[in-house]
Amino acid sequence: MASPFSASKFALSSSCLGLHPSHPLEEKIKVAAKYGFTGIEIVHGDLERYSSARSLSITSAAHRIRALCDTLNLHILSLCPLENFEGHPSPLEDRLSTARDWIDVARILRAEYVQVPAQYGCDASTDNAVIISELQQLADLGVAAGPKIGIAYEPMGWSVVHKSWESALKLAELVNRPNFGICIDSFHVASLLWGDPAHTSGKYPNADGELAESLARLVRELPLEKLFYVQLSGGERFSPVYSSKHPWHLEGEAKEFTWSKHARPFPLETELGDYMPVVPILEAILQTGYQGWISLETFDRRMRDPVFDIETAAARAEMSVKRLRKAVDGKAANL
Repeated sequence: MASPFSASKFALSSSCLGLHPSHPLEEKIKVAAKYGFTGIEIVHGDLERYSSARSLSITSAAHRIRALCDTLNLHILSLCPLENFEGHPSPLEDRLSTARDWIDVARILRAEYVQVPAQYGCDASTDNAVIISELQQLADLGVAAGPKIGIAYEPMGWSVVHKSWESALKLAELVNRPNFGICIDSFHVASLLWGDPAHTSGKYPNADGELAESLARLVRELPLEKLFYVQLSGGERFSPVYSSKHPWHLEGEAKEFTWSKHARPFPLETELGDYMPVVPILEAILQTGYQGWISLETFDRRMRDPVFDIETAAARAEMSVKRLRKAVDGKAANL
């Protein structure tokens, strides 16, 4: 039987390769290619630091990064993350102006997508009519000139309205633009339905059943033209469990957000405490017939250390892909 991964392409976010400001974007790009990745997501903050360090405009920096990726045959999957766009209380024209700048940079990079995490601001509008209208205007910017830029909308466990893949998919259908779709991140699927860092078991009471039901619906109902790409991440079990006394606790911040910022190693890094059900989530996505980009996106607190080695991160990422391949292919071979 052919590998379920046979037609998939692997990328990783530049956040996976170092989180300290001293970790240079150009080095992250080089080691991503060195360790076998054929795509990369460019974090906007990394690009800003690159441009600032060289006294370049952001557009000049984007041209240089595009040229570097060309020499390495590295595809730029997305420019990310354009946060808290829809429903924000600031003037829409200001937000559209910012988005227009992002999309212009994405065109220079020849990125396929600008990634837009679902709104998580507590002061944002929850009126779906407002959300739909504003996201339509954002999507229209992506096709106002060439090349076309897709808007990859990412539901998150701490988003205000659209937390789940199902909710985000319904929204994408209502936005009704061919360049507007969703990005499914395994961390957000798992942290919404399955993982609970505040429980001693690390799971919600009916975690396995809830996740299995959601994934069965995904296999049955997900239209592939609306799934733009997939992100995979691990998640560490908290010890001690999360509470108001936990050293990472921040008043007013959702526990899932805290978890995401500090304890997301690469998938299947069990030696670092990962216990997330990334394999069944990935298997369900592959059962839909999905053959597009699979990107690793991690936020590992260890990478905030200025002495953290970028190449070590790339080697870890490569090993994660090998483990995922073995886990998924091994199960497929036994069917």
